[in-house]
Amino acid sequence: MHLLAAGEAARRAGVRVRGADAHRQAGGRVELDAVADELYGLPPGDFTAARDRRAREARAAGQRELAGRIHRLRRPTLAAWASNLLVRRQPDEARLLLELGEALRRAHRDLDGAQLRELSARQHHVTAQLARQATRLAAEEGQRVSDAAQREVAETLHAALADPDAGKEWAAGRLARPLAAPVGFGTGTPAPTATPASAPPEKEPRPGKEPRPEKKPRPGKGHRPGEEPVPERQREQRERRDRGEREERERKQRERGRQEREQRERARARVREAERALRAGEKERDEARSEAARAEERQHRSEEHVAELEERLRQAKDGRREARTAVREATTRLRRAEREAETARTRLQDAEADAGQRTEDRPSPPRRRSR
Repeated sequence: MHLLAAGEAARRAGVRVRGADAHRQAGGRVELDAVADELYGLPPGDFTAARDRRAREARAAGQRELAGRIHRLRRPTLAAWASNLLVRRQPDEARLLLELGEALRRAHRDLDGAQLRELSARQHHVTAQLARQATRLAAEEGQRVSDAAQREVAETLHAALADPDAGKEWAAGRLARPLAAPVGFGTGTPAPTATPASAPPEKEPRPGKEPRPEKKPRPGKGHRPGEEPVPERQREQRERRDRGEREERERKQRERGRQEREQRERARARVREAERALRAGEKERDEARSEAARAEERQHRSEEHVAELEERLRQAKDGRREARTAVREATTRLRRAEREAETARTRLQDAEADAGQRTEDRPSPPRRRSR
């Protein structure tokens, strides 16, 4: 019943396991979810080339912002990829793990010690089995998962089981880095059985000794005046001894409680320090990512400007080449025209000379005599 209720609660909370074929496009425009689903389903060695190709396609389609977001997608580590592969290939087992995590959190809230012990033992079996399945699936894809990477897969499964947000992140199948299991959850330590605060601790017999039977006064024998009977003295001695043992146990319990509180406080302090360091690291990482994105954007603009200048240079070279060709053709036509003009001039001179010669050779008409 607990697991069924947990599964229903997980489904109501929107926990969804994605498949490797969740590739979507809208109106011919590439969506980031579709590209991420495709890329994180590839082996790590094929990720970078495919990511850069998708970024170029988005940029060519006029989606420059999307191209930058695609280019910022990180290549997954081997452990993260194996965890993604597990949730994509084994969605039913992944869903059962998330339901088990919801049941564990419910048992923690309800302080159900018996249920906690049962589910804690089960979670170790399930996570170990799923980590082995992830290793086997990776081997089928030609990727060998080392022991260290398999431990990171197991930690990712513990984190998904303990934290619902981490569970959703793992269920999306797009991890770039393995998840870290939270401290203080899922360790498998059974919860102590609650006892009423007012109930005194039970008497524990000393090891190796059995309680002495009470001595009964011998019949016919009395006791001196003012002397208590022997059984009464023994009873008081036992009570004093029991009271001392009880006080010693209570003192030891208080000491253990004090030590446990100090240990918890030190653990909380370490957690707070780790959280501060994590926040500082995340801030530094985000700033580095922003600076890298700005540098990448500047690089893209520079590349586009260079491409535009190269295109203009190419067009100018083409124009120069065409102009040179036109000059050569015009020069050739000019020379041809000059030769034709010279030939015509020569012909004209020859014709004029020939016409003059004929005039000289013609006989003059006879003159009339005067009367």
